[in-house]
Amino acid sequence: MKLTNVEINQLSQKNAEVIADTWKYEEPYSFYNMTEDPEDYEQLISSEGRGQNYYQILSDNELIGYFCLFESGDELEIGLGLKPNLTGKGIGDQFFQIILDYINQNFKIKQINLAVAEFNKRAHKLYLNHGFKDIELYNQATNGGVYPFIKMSKRIN
Repeated sequence: MKLTNVEINQLSQKNAEVIADTWKYEEPYSFYNMTEDPEDYEQLISSEGRGQNYYQILSDNELIGYFCLFESGDELEIGLGLKPNLTGKGIGDQFFQIILDYINQNFKIKQINLAVAEFNKRAHKLYLNHGFKDIELYNQATNGGVYPFIKMSKRIN
């Protein structure tokens, strides 16, 4: 599968609600269902919570994913999600590259940071393949528990 006619713009209210309420991942990735974390859910469905930080990715006019960007000085923190029925189909590399290209074209930064749940081996491998390095392992309170996460970082030339 290849993503075609890709378009990126601000996440619409309608698509925020679709992601929050209907995107359900299979185990063990159900951890990423927005309904598992009330704080993340509220931020996503609230236009004030999203601000100008959330973007939608459409391919052939279909919502395939989203990402959020939080700028701090010359660094950018990113988060992202691919539509559940598209995960494990071999498009993660292209999907992530689309996000990185968008960042490179629209932001003047020196470093990109992200965090990935330690159990999520396929996402961790994807980020390593795109030049991200492990910075630290830490525990994050989320989804009603505390889970190990890996902070990753990539320097931008």
